[in-house]
Amino acid sequence: MTDQAQGKQEWTVSGMDCAACTTKVTRAVERLPGVSEVRVALMSERLSLNLEPQTTQPEEIEAVVRKLGFGIAPKGQTAPRKKAFVLPQASDPEPAPASTPFPTPRSSMKGACATGCCPPASMDDDMADDRGDGSATQIHNGHDDTAHSHDDPADRGKSWFQTAKGRLVILTGLLLAVAWLFELLTSAETGYWAFLAACLIGVAPIAKRAYEAARMGQPFTIEGLMTIAAVGALVIGAAEEAALVVFLFAIGEVLEGVAANKARNGIRALANLVPKTALLEQDGRTREVSAESLEIGQIVVVRPGDRVPADGEIIQGSSGIDESPVTGESVPRSKGPGEPVFAGSINTEAVLRVRVTREPSDNTIARIIRLVEEAEEARAPTERFIDRFSRWYMPAVVVAAALVIIVPPLAFGADWNTWVYRGLALLLIGCPCALVISVPASIASALSSGAKRGLLMKGGAVIEGAANIRHVAFDKTGTLTVGKPVVTRVLPAMGVAEAELLAVAAAVEAGSSHPLAQAILRKAQEIGIAALSSRDAKALPGKGVQAVVGEAMAWVASPRYASEMAAIDGPALHQATELEAEGMTVVAVFREGEALGMIAMRDEPREDAAEAMRQLRTMGVSAVMLTGDNPRTAEAIAGSLGLDHRAEMMPEDKLMAIREAAASGGVMMIGDGINDAPALKQASIGVAMGSGTDVALETADAAILRDRVTDVPALIRLSRATMSNIRQNVTLALGLKAVFLVTSVLGITGLWIAILADTGATVLVTLNALRLLGYNPERES
Repeated sequence: MTDQAQGKQEWTVSGMDCAACTTKVTRAVERLPGVSEVRVALMSERLSLNLEPQTTQPEEIEAVVRKLGFGIAPKGQTAPRKKAFVLPQASDPEPAPASTPFPTPRSSMKGACATGCCPPASMDDDMADDRGDGSATQIHNGHDDTAHSHDDPADRGKSWFQTAKGRLVILTGLLLAVAWLFELLTSAETGYWAFLAACLIGVAPIAKRAYEAARMGQPFTIEGLMTIAAVGALVIGAAEEAALVVFLFAIGEVLEGVAANKARNGIRALANLVPKTALLEQDGRTREVSAESLEIGQIVVVRPGDRVPADGEIIQGSSGIDESPVTGESVPRSKGPGEPVFAGSINTEAVLRVRVTREPSDNTIARIIRLVEEAEEARAPTERFIDRFSRWYMPAVVVAAALVIIVPPLAFGADWNTWVYRGLALLLIGCPCALVISVPASIASALSSGAKRGLLMKGGAVIEGAANIRHVAFDKTGTLTVGKPVVTRVLPAMGVAEAELLAVAAAVEAGSSHPLAQAILRKAQEIGIAALSSRDAKALPGKGVQAVVGEAMAWVASPRYASEMAAIDGPALHQATELEAEGMTVVAVFREGEALGMIAMRDEPREDAAEAMRQLRTMGVSAVMLTGDNPRTAEAIAGSLGLDHRAEMMPEDKLMAIREAAASGGVMMIGDGINDAPALKQASIGVAMGSGTDVALETADAAILRDRVTDVPALIRLSRATMSNIRQNVTLALGLKAVFLVTSVLGITGLWIAILADTGATVLVTLNALRLLGYNPERES
């Protein structure tokens, strides 16, 4: 990158296992000139920021992050592994000259950084950092990072003892065991020196990270408190406990890494659903190509049992499509020519030819992954409050620890060693990591759990808002109903042929995606009637559509609007009313001053709509249907489902209805994401219903991908369970801190219990949050 680099920049950062890690990265980077809007996402391992030109270079940002002990690489690349430093062997290349600050670059290292100091994550086995003997003393930019405890991206998928953190635990554990053995076989004095050595070796990498953080204006980090506590314990002669504390700290970091990776696995699993290869058809032949190389318009062959390699449209063949990877719906859907299929879905029955309609990087699963990752940035109000609280919590505990150390000896002549020890124990309780991670861990688990079931929410703010919902407003067509109405009656006016009526109606509706328009067009096609030529089509919100057909204006509109235009008379209006009372939607087709007739259509309620209304009532949530349809059709649909309704609503009427309902609690609006956009935005939470459409994924606050109305109460149920989980986590984190704060000051518990209280609380809240990964929101509690 050059000095012209500006705007939003993104990186992948590896090794962040708790909220304290994200805080360190955020505060270190935001101090750099020209850097603003820094966002660090723990679960998606993403750093994003805005960078002004002619200020800080991206390479400088990467250097700062590396100094904190994390791996970093531009978005789309794997965060690079640090070069292993090992003694030269016969098969090793010559070491770099002493005057060269970086190892000599290797031309075969694709994706290595310009200096050659950062090999890529994926290399040939003979070039890997770990030589198979478990030794991987790391060096970067001339700085030794022996036993560096942060996660190496190459550690993913390995057992804990094969990771860098695991090796640190094993090393410190062995040193501790050797020290105990020395003490047992020799004397307490010799044992003291062995424990001293074990402590110093184990705390060295921790102290280095603490020093780097302090240089960047962050003196109050867990590494800093840990280093002070260990050194202080050595000063007062508690070498054995100091070594034990270092060992327990290393174990805690391993457990944090394991828990964090479990939370990330849900998102990683999504990415693995899309096949790596595809059968591309060209010139009558098929050949296997990389799925990432597919282009829009190409034809792929999908055999039974294969996953669809890209979003596309079936052009030949009919088969059952298992869309559970995308929507969570386990029952295969029968699809044929002209119907869409999603990347990652499974062809269950017959060979299909599919035309690619989206770039591989923009397929439905890729967009779901992006949405889940970006959702971390939409932080819940509770999370923002806890983050502000944590900024004061650690300094306050440090001050309290200092007072515990100083006041009793100076004011009451108490023993210095005793109160220094208690103050050091109190220091180890000062890290707010468990408290800070209590919210994002729960939210990340909920987002992942929801995504597996086709429930997408754009962040913690949406989850918190959905948990407080008291009213739900539904659009009718395509939401409570199937959205595929069929023409049930064609009623031409006297002297008008049915073919003429349908030809004009189809001409006016040509090009429209509205469900009623599609029903008319399908009917015309079924009986072989071609639409007349038309131009200047225009939607009349809440009324209908008009267009110039031939050389005269024509309308397809509601009977009421047709009556206002003096196009239909009283008897025709009465007939329309009777059809509407039977649950049909009626449109009048007319030219200026000339009625051509009416068309009646029926759109059946979804099978699970009535059950969804029952579940909402059980949850204490009221429901109302807001529709632009006529009162009689609305009453027929709403009556069968058991909910209130308001009919003949213009877009502005829906806005007012949402505002009125909001006066007595949170309101959730469920719509198709296009016609209901204003109402979706006005509601506390706007939810778009649609199987993977652009609108469903990108416009509203949340999306329901599998078109099931019962997913609405499921979404609310998941949000409420998440907030309950967050409250449990906060109580657990603060409760443990409070208990051990008191016991440490009273001398009941010591240093090693204090470190367990810190790392143990972090692990406990993370594991509690992970329970949400297995939570089934469809099951009524």
